Amino acid sequence: MKYDVLQVLGMVVLVVSAQALVRLLVDHGERGVLGDLPGGFAPLLLTYAALTVTGAALTGWAHSRAKALGRR
Repeated sequence: MKYDVLQVLGMVVLVVSAQALVRLLVDHGERGVLGDLPGGFAPLLLTYAALTVTGAALTGWAHSRAKALGRR
């Protein structure tokens, strides 16, 4: 059950941050969920990219752990 929750959490982080990353690339004025972060465009872009990679890694890790336990 723990890995199922982590997998869903990773998917949510992945989807939200990837959507915000694409929006930021298309419209530089649309800063998204983390719009209050200081620093401008580049730090915000790197933050969204890091969150996207983190969400994908967490989802993959949780899936592989659940599969190793015979839950997938």
